[in-house]
Amino acid sequence: MNMTDPIADMITRIRNAVRARLPKVDIPKSKLKTEIARILKDEGYVANYKVAEDGKQGVLRVYLKYGPGMERVITDLQRVSKPGCRIYCAKDEIPRVYGGLGINILSTSAA
Repeated sequence: MNMTDPIADMITRIRNAVRARLPKVDIPKSKLKTEIARILKDEGYVANYKVAEDGKQGVLRVYLKYGPGMERVITDLQRVSKPGCRIYCAKDEIPRVYGGLGINILSTSAA
């Protein structure tokens, strides 16, 4: 099956797993998805991630993080710029997430 938006698929899998309060979620691996998982771990939104080879594409296993009493650390996860509708903005026009309590993950064309 050819997936048109693998990043949206990753976000949906994580969002669904958090809502179901699962301890981990498996996602097909790619370099970009691995970097997104690394950023989420560095910012404290997921407990850990691990890359496993399965002979094909590989699997990115994301271990989800919960607070005391199984309260969710990730409350909302959205993809803003989509393949059919790209969102561009200048560096001083980047919107704040939850008044500075959340994070934006941005990609740039600069190398």
